[in-house]
Amino acid sequence: MKDGSAMLNDNARQIAERMKRDAERLRVTVSTGPRGECLIDAGAKAPGSLEAGLAMAEAAMGGLGRIATVMERGGTRYPLAVQVGSSQPAVACLGSQYAGWNLSAGDYFAMGSGPARALARVEPLYEKFAYRDKAASALLILETAKPPPEAVVDKVAKATGITADKLTFLYAPTQSLAGTVQIVARVLEVALHKANDLGFPLDDIAEGVGIAPVPAPHPDFLTAMGRTNDAIIYGGSVQLFVRGSAAAARELAEALPSRASRDFGQPFAEIFKRFKGDFYAIDPLLFSPAEIVVSAIDSGDTFRAGGRDLAMLERSLG
Repeated sequence: MKDGSAMLNDNARQIAERMKRDAERLRVTVSTGPRGECLIDAGAKAPGSLEAGLAMAEAAMGGLGRIATVMERGGTRYPLAVQVGSSQPAVACLGSQYAGWNLSAGDYFAMGSGPARALARVEPLYEKFAYRDKAASALLILETAKPPPEAVVDKVAKATGITADKLTFLYAPTQSLAGTVQIVARVLEVALHKANDLGFPLDDIAEGVGIAPVPAPHPDFLTAMGRTNDAIIYGGSVQLFVRGSAAAARELAEALPSRASRDFGQPFAEIFKRFKGDFYAIDPLLFSPAEIVVSAIDSGDTFRAGGRDLAMLERSLG
């Protein structure tokens, strides 16, 4: 696919510089690792904050997302939500934000997301993108409580062609405020990922906007992971503006909601236990927002499918 966006890593570098400058206000800590890499702890040993989570999400999208917390009015018990939008959703969400880079080393495991992926291009997903990033520095997001070991830093440096002293690793665990926010801010990304899996042309997705509730963090990893997934699966809403025929837009709307999955109907933590912790045994169609609206730009038609499950949110989110 073609794209004329500003460079993802250059955008992310500016976001990281703001986080370093505002570290005290964001409640993050900044340090230098053994290879000279910049480490920004947004929720491991540092307390972090909701605002730090928004900055993480913005950096994860390579600066091509509009992200904010909003207070939804209505009957839900979870009024605080993250709203995210992008005018270049495929590159922002799949080319940058998607956590698709396995960065395990020894007993350390983390999935990397963010614009450094667009330099490394080690994932098959990048066969879909003609976009090429050019940068003198790179940033990676890690959903973990520990900074990357030297072996991971070296792996990223080699794959991206960026020296370690020009790498920034921004990390926070799922159980933290910032970690919770940056995961829920993937509500649009999961819709784009599923659309891609369904074979919908990424070039035809012109705009995307999504919203999902922000659950309270939980000290137990499985509970925290379940809550962030359920916030999207049972509480997320996305609207896509697409090019092409009305029939294709209708088909996409009907196929995208999470309830199209065979595993829909239980809290994610229970599903995860049922499959004995095998993440890849879970039906991939489950990972999608609850409610989908697809607007066909060429015809002016809008199609809606799915719906938020407030009872399931109360069962999962507490």
